[in-house]
Amino acid sequence: MSAKLRYDIVGSFLRPAALKEARAQFAAGKIDQAALTQVEDEQIKQLVQKEAAAGLKVVTDGEFRRSYWHLDTFWGFGGVEHIVREHGYFFHDEETRADSARVAGKITFTGTHPDLAAFKFLKQITAGTDLTPRQSIPAPAQLYAELVRGPENVAALRKVYPTDEALFTDIANAYRDLILALYAAGCRDLKLDDCTWGMIVDDRYWQARDETAFDREQLQEIYLRLNNGALRDLPADLRVSTHVCRGNYHSTWAAQGGYAPVAATLFAKEKVAAFYLEFDDDRSGDFAPLAQVPAGKQVVLGLVTSKQAALEDPAQLKARIAEASQYVASADLALSTQCGFASTEEGNQLTEDQQWAKIKLVREVAQAVWNE
Repeated sequence: MSAKLRYDIVGSFLRPAALKEARAQFAAGKIDQAALTQVEDEQIKQLVQKEAAAGLKVVTDGEFRRSYWHLDTFWGFGGVEHIVREHGYFFHDEETRADSARVAGKITFTGTHPDLAAFKFLKQITAGTDLTPRQSIPAPAQLYAELVRGPENVAALRKVYPTDEALFTDIANAYRDLILALYAAGCRDLKLDDCTWGMIVDDRYWQARDETAFDREQLQEIYLRLNNGALRDLPADLRVSTHVCRGNYHSTWAAQGGYAPVAATLFAKEKVAAFYLEFDDDRSGDFAPLAQVPAGKQVVLGLVTSKQAALEDPAQLKARIAEASQYVASADLALSTQCGFASTEEGNQLTEDQQWAKIKLVREVAQAVWNE
């Protein structure tokens, strides 16, 4: 995203009916991988055309090749296996599917990865246009959080990594190798999606679990070390951003709490150029913690919800942007939806037309505010 682009998206889009049908047929053994890939390719081409028609300058493949925003990436690393747990993630009023990731060997980037293959196709179909293809991947901290999720995962982890030092090094290196491979394939815009910070600030979540196993202050340092370790010594023309999420599954959420407890670590120290932040309701708190964002870094305000179809009042959006500018210079602000529209293939509870109406609203409000 250029410095003057004031509106953006987080990345995932509702899966079209043709794609859902093809994935169901593939799961049932009725079509092979080549047939599924053909459908994915066509649907991604159509999506990119729609993104361009909507006025977006930075485009994604909608995460159409993924089932989850995060797990598919984890499964693509060497040493990480796909498992199914007794329970999925517990959201506010739903439980997700029960897939997870578990350590089965040393964590490595093997030279191939589904996200790398996906980006190469997106790069190919945007070649010769003024569109910037973006690749989103879950943050390294998110992989760590998954690998220590529950005693069974921890037990498997400790068989390979008796202590954390080698684990942290391998996660950071595997990610950095993936990022450099994406760069070599032409990626110049990379986003780390990260729910770990949203979980840290949720007091309700921590009251429901044993805090003796994880100290929240210590976790912040671990997450920062993992993320920054993966981002060390990257090419100067690679724009890296992060999206801080509180869960986005079938229009429900997982965590709540303002940014204040993590602002001095996340905002002040993470080596990214931009923060995509949820602010679509009071679960995310107020804008005051944004004062910790260093001058010159961009804050993309997620004021327009991707969870519900009702359109926000443009006047209220403009007022909230003005309020945020008390803490971050207007020149460093932008507007987006608070999250993607389908962080998992289930998608949020709105139609494709309503999805595009949300993006249209984001663009129109941003253009009115910044006159660009």
